[in-house]
Amino acid sequence: MGNYIIAHDLGTSGNKAVLYEQSGSLKGSAQYSYSTLYPHPGFVEQKAEDWWKAVCVTTKELLETAGISAGDVAAVSFSAQMMGCLPVDIHGNPLRNMIIWADTRAVKQEAWMKEQVAMEKAYQITGHRISASYTAAKILWIRENEPEIYHKCFKILQAKDYLNYCLTGNFTTDYSDASGTNLFDIIHKCWCKELLGAWDIREDLLPDAFPSTAQAGTVTAKAARETGLLPGTPVIIGGGDGSCACVGAGVVEEGSAYNVLGTSSWLSKASARPLFDKEMRTFNWVHLDPALFTPCGTMQAAGYSYSWYRDTFFKELSQNDRILNEKVLQSEPGAGGLLFLPYLLGERSPRWDANARGAFIGINGNTSEGDMTRAVMEGVGFNLRLILEALEQDSPIRDIVMIGGGANGRAWTKILADIWNKSVKIPQYLSEATSLGAAVCAGVGIGLYPDFKVICKMNQIKETIQPDQKFSETYRLLYDAFNRSYEALQPIYQQLQKVRG
Repeated sequence: MGNYIIAHDLGTSGNKAVLYEQSGSLKGSAQYSYSTLYPHPGFVEQKAEDWWKAVCVTTKELLETAGISAGDVAAVSFSAQMMGCLPVDIHGNPLRNMIIWADTRAVKQEAWMKEQVAMEKAYQITGHRISASYTAAKILWIRENEPEIYHKCFKILQAKDYLNYCLTGNFTTDYSDASGTNLFDIIHKCWCKELLGAWDIREDLLPDAFPSTAQAGTVTAKAARETGLLPGTPVIIGGGDGSCACVGAGVVEEGSAYNVLGTSSWLSKASARPLFDKEMRTFNWVHLDPALFTPCGTMQAAGYSYSWYRDTFFKELSQNDRILNEKVLQSEPGAGGLLFLPYLLGERSPRWDANARGAFIGINGNTSEGDMTRAVMEGVGFNLRLILEALEQDSPIRDIVMIGGGANGRAWTKILADIWNKSVKIPQYLSEATSLGAAVCAGVGIGLYPDFKVICKMNQIKETIQPDQKFSETYRLLYDAFNRSYEALQPIYQQLQKVRG
């Protein structure tokens, strides 16, 4: 058996291939970007062939730059974007572009789905609200608008499932990606016949679902020629990016939690059972460990709120955040009584309000640049606290591991620790945590590691940020004002929507 694992992290903007040694140390990485297509408002697509090219190019580059032979690779696995819809024929050829997670064209189909099945019932089965964001509504859109493609379709695949097919010639998916389709019974780990029947979707369109650690197959001779891998190399199915990030952050035991602070942001924890929130504020994925679930809440505009603010008012600092961070430190916690509502893109969890919009509340003649910058960071923290409270309703969370690009900024991580009144832990690997989760999944799958707990040695905590109780009390008062501000503005959002059309 080889000493290395290749993990591909297939995101929205590109693929990052990472080579890990058996110990978990990073040996090398390679990136390949691809484009996203926006053919109409609300339509967001990608070409599946671009993903395969990205995998081929980065795999060859990794092997060459790391100076290892194909025989040194023990396994390959994937983390990838979720909630997509790629119809392929019996030979695995894409019949159209992939409708990716960000696409919202299927709002009409979503409304019809809700007429056939009560939202609460679907939530109890799948762990998710019925939404145009998920695969099921996108399948229905294709059936209604592109019937010739629907009738030619042999399978509906997620991003990593297509790549696994390209490598092995086998159609598979895993529980984590299946749990993002609106069609999967997360308790019984199977496609839900009741929902499929209610929405008239053929079960044979969906690939068989397995644990993330199952083997999709081995690298075929054709795939070996295109990637530089050795024929017969094991390919482990892997998982959706959210579940892989969970493992990469070290959240592999019940009660542990993590936050990804990127363009969007989510809070999630590991749990032995799904968390079915009475208000359906949060949702559930299946963990890479099939014995666990990852209750989760995602806000739309976290890092996006900060980058919008920076690029709108401080264009000259678009490549230099240090100065803005210094300004934040010149502002006291509470930003001089200034609030920011981070709803630039509407909101998913916990508000589920597509009409919500951003706002600064409390500006006065003494408001400084530092106050406004801090208010943006605090507003994101308040909104994440709403998700945190929903996740804590069945059991308390002691501390939170933070990964993602935003975890590099100490000013923001300290603000979050104070708002949440929780210890925030910063691990060694931040942006690589997702691919590291996929690598551990591969290692468990081939028997290299006994279980997922090995991640705690591979991605050790290098810093812990403790909350300041005095500041936490200030934020407790502002948190109430934050929530009341949103509630007061709800009817205004409705009026503004009529103007926007």
